[in-house]
Amino acid sequence: MSRKKKELPLLEGVRIESVAAEGKCLFHWGDLVVFVPWCVPGDVCDVQLRRKKHSYAEGEVVRYVQYSEVRAVPFCQHFGVCGGCKWQQLPYQEQLRAKEQQVYDQLHRIGKVELPPFRPIMGSELTQAYRNKLDFGCANKRYLTKEQFSQLEQHAADPAGGTSLKDHPAIGFHVTGAFDKILPIEKCWLMDDLHNAIRNAVRDYAVQHGMAFFDLREQRGLLRDVIIRNSASGEWMVIFQFHYDETGGEQQARELMQHIADRFPQITSLMYVDNQKCNDTIGDLDIRLFHGRDHICELMEGLRFKVGPKSFYQTNTRQAYHLYSVAREFAGLTGHELVYDLYTGTGTIANFVARQARRVIGIEYVPEAIEDAKVNSALNSIDNTLFFAGDMKDLLTDDFIATYGRPDVIITDPPRAGMHPDVVQTILRAAPQRIVYVSCNPATQARDLQVLDQQYGVSQVQPVDMFPHTPHVENVVLLERRAQACHNNRET
Repeated sequence: MSRKKKELPLLEGVRIESVAAEGKCLFHWGDLVVFVPWCVPGDVCDVQLRRKKHSYAEGEVVRYVQYSEVRAVPFCQHFGVCGGCKWQQLPYQEQLRAKEQQVYDQLHRIGKVELPPFRPIMGSELTQAYRNKLDFGCANKRYLTKEQFSQLEQHAADPAGGTSLKDHPAIGFHVTGAFDKILPIEKCWLMDDLHNAIRNAVRDYAVQHGMAFFDLREQRGLLRDVIIRNSASGEWMVIFQFHYDETGGEQQARELMQHIADRFPQITSLMYVDNQKCNDTIGDLDIRLFHGRDHICELMEGLRFKVGPKSFYQTNTRQAYHLYSVAREFAGLTGHELVYDLYTGTGTIANFVARQARRVIGIEYVPEAIEDAKVNSALNSIDNTLFFAGDMKDLLTDDFIATYGRPDVIITDPPRAGMHPDVVQTILRAAPQRIVYVSCNPATQARDLQVLDQQYGVSQVQPVDMFPHTPHVENVVLLERRAQACHNNRET
């Protein structure tokens, strides 16, 4: 006989104390730290505990007794369900303060290295419509809020207008804890409003023409995913992800794409892919062109960058310019340096700094991105770059450095996981004078700084906000080679 699970308590009238990680806030209850989403410091509320461990607990607000004076009014109708902008209720200046503290805490707590005073965090020029890319899932079952589900059940037995979950396909975002359902999005504020018109037109056409939306459990259904990108040059790219089954679907897909191309002449690149995999990643698939060009162009400081369907480009275009400007400043280039740009992507940073360097060598895992990087150099008449595709830990070796030269400066912009330990050790042996470390995850950046600390000291720290209304923050660190390390190298 199983033991009955102990019911967790309802905590009444608690005051939220401070911002925590992952967009949550916290308060103390006895010896426990309790984490709660969707609230702000100063809120007084009743909290139902949902999970309890030895040193912490998690809960949810079931009633607000008094709102905090610093609370902002969320501007999005999907706030609290979508989960994409967890800090809309927190004024932007408070968001920046929390992100700055997050970088400080993680570099101190995890890195445990000597740090200089931080530069003030660089806020985003735009706090709405700042993204240049959004990815929308399509599903034959929409996610329903508790209120919507109750309404649905009340009308399910009505023979004249009965309905079920299968009658509610959706295009929108995945919701945590409901992998097979999609929250339908009517209006998203993250991107220029044209993207809302495009997405809703796709939904309306598909519903009116009886197109099968994808079933994530059964892995069937034609309409699977829609990616929308735009650029500062005013170009738009739409990528449809279809799932053709035994009965085809190609004709339906082509008719949908033609409808969208005709209705939205702003779309300069309309592409599609047949994805038969169990996940929505398309990096290993053949993406085909239906209309326009196979890329869009991004502009930055007089440079043009080709952005293809698989290309990585910072999703906040304006803020990317400030981020890369900080990286270039920290690099301290005089025109004589050999620069290694690790995790170069489509070569944006490499080409951005090339005119201030003797030569820039970029390394990236994705072959298509490296081809774009080469094109971007050619587009901008830059002839002092060299690009290589391959796994960083396998490509960046002592033999590679011996062949192509010991770098004076390394700029590294790794994924959230940070750098592989072998890469860090190779950097230490390469012994550049300066390392500029751009990170989208200060926690893994701090871990790598701890290893680099044996030869490098941190001399500059610049947090940069790329994603307003989220807890995510970028951070740029300048590391300079210690004098003692230089002396030891000369002796050996």
